[in-house]
Amino acid sequence: MKTSLLCLALVAVVAADRIPGFVVPGKCPAVDERMLYSQQKPNYQRYAGTWYEIALTNNPYQLIKQCVRNEYTFDGIKFNVRTTGTDATGNTITRNGQVLPNPFGEPHLSVDYEESWMAPYVILDTDYENFSCIYSCAGHNFGYYADFAFIFSRSPTLADRYYRRCESAFMNIGVDPSRFSKTAQGASCSYNTNYRSW
Repeated sequence: MKTSLLCLALVAVVAADRIPGFVVPGKCPAVDERMLYSQQKPNYQRYAGTWYEIALTNNPYQLIKQCVRNEYTFDGIKFNVRTTGTDATGNTITRNGQVLPNPFGEPHLSVDYEESWMAPYVILDTDYENFSCIYSCAGHNFGYYADFAFIFSRSPTLADRYYRRCESAFMNIGVDPSRFSKTAQGASCSYNTNYRSW
């Protein structure tokens, strides 16, 4: 995955010798983005709708920590996204963003949320009806990269067979499934629409 606005942020922190823990030596794994993009693009309308976050890798940009619900609306070109849930202190919040074709012409989507950096959004695997395995990696020529991964479900729970399918997709590109932590969902989540905007 090539340069994005996230890479510019990586350049700044690496140049300042303040390398955060999520930036590590190495390079992004090889992913056949072109093949995935060409297969998925005709099915974007099917990808629209509600996605619950089931698990994710460590991500300091993820301000919503529990009961994460994403509403994707496809306008024919991009997805408008409204994400709701609770933050680390239990306050209910909403963040708005979009998932759109990469503005630099790279063969993948990019995610752009308010108060954050634009980053790659690669759907490694999905059946559109039950699960989605999402990967984001940005590298820099000085030999560092940062990657984040998510497992989404159409409901607040996900059957083990789909979770394992995502684990397999991540292992196939060298992402250790033990990096994932489960996102709190369940009976304590109200999933109402009365959230304050971030």
